[in-house]
Amino acid sequence: MPDHDQDLAEGQRAHWQSTYTAHPGMYGRQPSAPAVHAAETFRAAGAVSVLELGAGHGRDALYFARTGFTVQATDFSPTGLDQLRDAARNQGLAGRVSTVVHDVREPLPMADASVDAVFAHMLLCMALSTKEIEALAGEVRRVLRPGGVFVYTVRHTGDAHYGAGTAHGDDIFEHGGFAVHFFPHSLVDALATGWDLNEVHAFEEGDLPRRLWRVTQAVPR
Repeated sequence: MPDHDQDLAEGQRAHWQSTYTAHPGMYGRQPSAPAVHAAETFRAAGAVSVLELGAGHGRDALYFARTGFTVQATDFSPTGLDQLRDAARNQGLAGRVSTVVHDVREPLPMADASVDAVFAHMLLCMALSTKEIEALAGEVRRVLRPGGVFVYTVRHTGDAHYGAGTAHGDDIFEHGGFAVHFFPHSLVDALATGWDLNEVHAFEEGDLPRRLWRVTQAVPR
């Protein structure tokens, strides 16, 4: 990894650690709208196990567990995952949720074809290079079973923060301490190569509002 990318990655890791420490449960207890949609999609596909990438303090992972899935939750913030585990114990869900501290720039620590479904809410649009995003999509495909479903959301180049703040190259802009890789539609299309692309749904979230795509694609059977 080039020095600039390494510095950006380490800076973002430290920023998220301090943010979760200062604001425990910062996103609240209610699941995100994409997670609610994903749970319905996963259930329709017959999924039992869900891998969530970038789970943070776990509002969506806990929702998946409450609705009957077995959940593996990963994040590069140990602080966020500590909060997730505490919440899982308090809600009687510890038996359904496991956590792994993991940086998605590295290969996923799961066996080939071992997961039914993967969910990632705004994880792919973190401070990752296009090359790293493409490698991660390959890893997701590796761990999914045939017919497995991947639902992810990303902020895109129509977002109000695109082009604002500090530019890091490769469509990555840092605003308010958070670096975001804003997706052009061509990157969504590239990540769907060799998959069954089921949906690219545009939606808005938050006060800005953030403008995102919710992408649903599946490994061909």
